[in-house]
Amino acid sequence: MSSKLYANEFLNFVNASPSPYHAVQTAKTLLTAAGFVEISERVDWANQVERGKKYFLTRNGSSIVAFGVGGQWSPGNGISIIGAHTDSPVLRVKPNSKRTAAGYKQVGVETYGGGLWHTWFDRDLSLAGRVLVRHPETGDFIPKLIQIKKPILRIPTLAIHLNRGSADKFEFNKEKELFPILGLIEKELNKGTEVSTASDKTEPEEAEFDPLGKIEDRHEKTLLDLIAAEAETKIEDIEDFELVLYDTQPSVLGGINDEFIFSPRHDNLNSSFTSLAALIESINSESSLENDEGIRMVTLFDHEEIGSASAQGADSNLLLAVLSRLASLPIAGSSKEPTASSPYETFSKSFLISADMAHAVHPNYQAKHESKHEPQMNKGPVIKINANQRYATNSPGVVLVKQAAKIAKTPLQLFVVRNDSACGSTIGPILASKLGILTLDIGSPQLSMHSIRETAGTHDIEYSISLFKSFYENYSTLQSKFKIDGPQL
Repeated sequence: MSSKLYANEFLNFVNASPSPYHAVQTAKTLLTAAGFVEISERVDWANQVERGKKYFLTRNGSSIVAFGVGGQWSPGNGISIIGAHTDSPVLRVKPNSKRTAAGYKQVGVETYGGGLWHTWFDRDLSLAGRVLVRHPETGDFIPKLIQIKKPILRIPTLAIHLNRGSADKFEFNKEKELFPILGLIEKELNKGTEVSTASDKTEPEEAEFDPLGKIEDRHEKTLLDLIAAEAETKIEDIEDFELVLYDTQPSVLGGINDEFIFSPRHDNLNSSFTSLAALIESINSESSLENDEGIRMVTLFDHEEIGSASAQGADSNLLLAVLSRLASLPIAGSSKEPTASSPYETFSKSFLISADMAHAVHPNYQAKHESKHEPQMNKGPVIKINANQRYATNSPGVVLVKQAAKIAKTPLQLFVVRNDSACGSTIGPILASKLGILTLDIGSPQLSMHSIRETAGTHDIEYSISLFKSFYENYSTLQSKFKIDGPQL
């Protein structure tokens, strides 16, 4: 497949994924089409997971783990893992969002993550996310995903004429001056003035008690009408929702030769898509797993942008639980029975690629990069290194990934942050310290990280997929060649 075809597949993925819930749903669609079977954390896997088969599970609908079990897998063997995240910096609708000011209807929003919030001004915005609906007959609470594709919100900037002397700084208060406008307050004209008589009055029906009060008192009625229509339900059956704002302008190829992808959420749906695509390609038929002694896995977490400390974040027990269960599972046809030490054997033999975006050198701010480490777009994935362990990369990891890249003929780049600059972090150090798994941080280079519109390289989609596919296909062989703490990793 050509670079442009891979890039267009990514466009489809990111355009269909305006929220983490949508990203997981889009991933499920891709995995199901590739023959993966959904399983649940809430049941015993003993009679479900088999050699040579492929599976996925979700947690909270915003994190997902997918894996293919090698035909030669035994408890205690190693697992090749690529981890990324489904969330991005975003504005989220507040629990009490109803606002009015100066004749405008507004929506109260809360900042999520470290966004470049000034980039959200003057954009055509709408809402997407998860609505929890009560079934009118069974009383069950059912999650429904909605994406309002019409631009209904906008955060207008203040005209330069009213902001003389400070407009170039673009300073604003995130609590008072980041509310989007939804519409104008309707004027009630010719309101009736009839006075009811005692004989006209009827006893009102007693309303069902709601501990939080009526949802119409907390959110604008016209907005609730739109949400209910998208969820195919009634307002009174909406119990709660988790909705985020998103830019309705679709992701596109750009640049004079289509060398760029202009898109929201490169960080980190770019890595989510490429890791999923690589996993699917590496096991696109059962025979490709036949001789593999390991398990090939993708894990996409929510909440990386706010520290990963949640039930579905990388700092949860999600990956620990999945790996421990797989390593403790009796497998039909295996000559080795699981023991108490099997999970720890698996941890020590496994490898995690923490896939998150990297900073491409900026042509207007070149001095912000260390002069010998200036990643460029369309020159291959960037191995991220930090002596203070903001990234988890070390030499064995670099050598292993370099060998996979050599087989795939994929170029690599190196990055360290300047000594006088702060360094971001990823899920890599969190999972490495939690599980003791050898880990490497890597990502495609991009500009405008955490902006509402980011820029990455078209060809880097193919480079990442090629590298990750080689990693999956060759890990079982490569890991046996490393003699760091014993005869094997």
